[in-house]
Amino acid sequence: MIKGTGKAYRRAKKRRREMTLPEVLLWQKLRRNGTGHHWRHEHPAGPYSLDFYCDAAKLCVEVDGEAHERGDRPARDARRDAWLAANGVTTLRIPAADVLRNLEAVVRLVSESARERAPLHRPSDGPPPPAELGEE
Repeated sequence: MIKGTGKAYRRAKKRRREMTLPEVLLWQKLRRNGTGHHWRHEHPAGPYSLDFYCDAAKLCVEVDGEAHERGDRPARDARRDAWLAANGVTTLRIPAADVLRNLEAVVRLVSESARERAPLHRPSDGPPPPAELGEE
């Protein structure tokens, strides 16, 4: 699991108490196992705090408000996404307005993205032959 710095841990703890409405709505769906995967909210990763993180899928979901479109935020977000990608984590950015407008579609998108990266069940052709089990 990707770990965070001390500063990131403190920031994540604070942000867990200051969730926005879109984050609250999405978190309620994700934590009730709506995707079949385990999710963490405000997970510290390096110097960053990830809105939602699934370790099995190495997937980060960021709920972006309109502030992410202004000033230096797009460049900061790009640096952050590049750092996460270098550490094997894919970032899925979802506009906050989309969460408010169509929560079920967002949950489906997150679910499909997690499933593509970490299938819940591995295909199997049945049990292994007895020789592989150590039986003769």
